[in-house]
Amino acid sequence: MAIQTVAHINFNGQARDALSFYQTVFGGDLALVTHAQAYGTLEASVADLVSWGQVSSPEGFSVMAFDVPPEQPFDAGKKPFFVSVRGGDIDEIAAYWKKLSEDATIIQPLAQSGWAKLYGMLKDKFGVTWVLDVPAYPA
Repeated sequence: MAIQTVAHINFNGQARDALSFYQTVFGGDLALVTHAQAYGTLEASVADLVSWGQVSSPEGFSVMAFDVPPEQPFDAGKKPFFVSVRGGDIDEIAAYWKKLSEDATIIQPLAQSGWAKLYGMLKDKFGVTWVLDVPAYPA
């Protein structure tokens, strides 16, 4: 049996926009379930929030997200996690970087490093920190 690790990102009302953006970056399919669909929530301010969402591409990219309900505390923290996208093709990783960097804060510019053929870190427009790299040695 194979298992898969997928980042699940918590948002405060931005899950739909973030997942839609990630779909434009990585391609693939977008699936969304709202609080109204999952829990029967009728309150207008909560009904359209995402209770579960996912982007999955044929190339193997997958990320999930949801909007934390208003009755639960939300604190994104300073650096709660990084989403890492690692591949073997420099051009492919550079193309993802170019798209993700739209309105992003560049933490480490995408370039060759001592440990990778290509490495970069950015915080996207939704506040999520991404690490993209092409390892120097096979993983």
